[in-house]
Amino acid sequence: MGALAPPFIGDSWLASPVYINPNPNPNPNRNSLRALSFASPLFARCSPASASNSNSASWASGERWAWARERRRGGGAAAAAAAVVVVERERMAGTGAFDEIVDGEVFKYYAEGEWRKSNSGKSVSIINPTTRKVQYKVQACTQEEVNKVMEAAKAAQKAWARTPLWKRAELLHKAAAILKEHRAPIAECLVKEIAKPAKDAVSEVVRSGDLVSYTAEEGVRVLGEGKLLLSDSFPGNERNKYCLASKIPLGVVLAIPPFNYPVNLAVSKIAPALIAGNALVLKPPTQGAVAALHMIHCFHLAGFPKGLISCVTGKGSEIGDFLTMHPGVNCISFTGGDTGIAISKKAGMIPLQMELGGKDACIVLEDADLDLVAANIVKGGFSYSGQRCTAVKVVLVMESVADALVEKVNAKLAKLKVGPPEEDSDITPVVTESSANFIEGLVTDAKEKGATFCQEYKREGNLIWPLLLDHVRPDMRIAWEEPFGPVLPVIRISSVEEGIHHCNASNFGLQGCVFTRDINKAIMIADAMETGTVQINSAPARGPDHFPFQGLKDSGIGSQGITNSINMMTKVKSTVINLPAPSYTMG
Repeated sequence: MGALAPPFIGDSWLASPVYINPNPNPNPNRNSLRALSFASPLFARCSPASASNSNSASWASGERWAWARERRRGGGAAAAAAAVVVVERERMAGTGAFDEIVDGEVFKYYAEGEWRKSNSGKSVSIINPTTRKVQYKVQACTQEEVNKVMEAAKAAQKAWARTPLWKRAELLHKAAAILKEHRAPIAECLVKEIAKPAKDAVSEVVRSGDLVSYTAEEGVRVLGEGKLLLSDSFPGNERNKYCLASKIPLGVVLAIPPFNYPVNLAVSKIAPALIAGNALVLKPPTQGAVAALHMIHCFHLAGFPKGLISCVTGKGSEIGDFLTMHPGVNCISFTGGDTGIAISKKAGMIPLQMELGGKDACIVLEDADLDLVAANIVKGGFSYSGQRCTAVKVVLVMESVADALVEKVNAKLAKLKVGPPEEDSDITPVVTESSANFIEGLVTDAKEKGATFCQEYKREGNLIWPLLLDHVRPDMRIAWEEPFGPVLPVIRISSVEEGIHHCNASNFGLQGCVFTRDINKAIMIADAMETGTVQINSAPARGPDHFPFQGLKDSGIGSQGITNSINMMTKVKSTVINLPAPSYTMG
């Protein structure tokens, strides 16, 4: 392979090369992240001329390589090219640009602008879901180290709040570019820590960079607009008072993302907090912690002030409650499970942003396009082995079309690739053995109570084959509990009202979806569903990331989405100018 020039990303050149091979079937070594196969609107093939005009000394004989220009915003026919294979230089976690974040075999924590070893002398092991062996280790931080992080964050935040908005945005754009540049080593961590398929791992990192850049731009817009109120707009007042309302930061934001999107759902908290003028303390999940540490290093390389961003690792049992109840925390943004309910009860008088899971129902009417429904059920219910808060968790289908739908779904499930994440399998191991055991418990309960198994239940270690359970009844656990795995129950209903009733009887209320050709009926059902979001003729989904995202009932508190998160991480400050006499020439 010839000498390399850096690829163009956004408006700048990056330090590492990206090749696009015009041959869609080169069959590179699939056991390495050097080969990342995916279809993405972020990559478009360049003309052969662009390769020949580059400054490269030579090109691999017999192969036509071109540089990939990554679009800052997706879209366009050229950007929607067919699947390509991206081949990057061999990189490993904690090497190259990331060599300072690891000490021997233990990754450091980040505080006051530097990477540190914990005084505890202890570490926390991260188990590879595929091999079920220790993959990485991270520091087990102490409560005293958390105290120092909070003190530094408070001091750094005061100066950061006085930093011009354009400068905050500039640093975020820089961090986004660095994050995208280093997508390969971060994706490698995601594959090894949480068994995320390689193509999805790369996609998560690129999406995260886009989210950071969009947040920078949106923050300038949202925070750059003040509000002027005039006193004489309220009855009985003259125009002798002018109220200037602006948004100011809360202080220190504690961000706690989940294992399934440890990079994307971390930056969805980090970027809004920073653009709003807050300091940020990240407590990453154990599974996904090393990917998060690499992501934090990208912010470090961008040049943010010391102490403004911190990342502490360790066992939740040792520092979890200490963090969430710390008096130095002014806001908590949490994504996860039932732990969030406990946090909300202990947090006190601070703003909370909580997303706690769901039992997302898919209601299918008689007139639905069953091919469309089947495709969305498989994608929505089984992507990343069902380990998504917005995954389809229960199908509520009208009896008259149930047989036909189940047949179509089964046909698609039979085509899914099951295996290790390095091979871009559709179904990969679930994150922990305890998760697999929990899923198996739901399956066993359904079997004992008479559910129809559309496939044979199969499990090897943490790897569970996709399973559709038909004729599920409300007395089965799987009808109500969130499996967070590749198992999906089908409940046959006789009326729309029955489907709505089942949906609303759940303790959760994150998302739901309805499939019908009758838009009036779809809107009626959407209005009746007690969920934060309802998708019409599409599976539940979190994105695009600037859309509002919220849950009802036990699914959460507050609303996410870029704009909502920025607003949530600020408070309104009013400054009233009192005039000695009414003035109708100002304002």
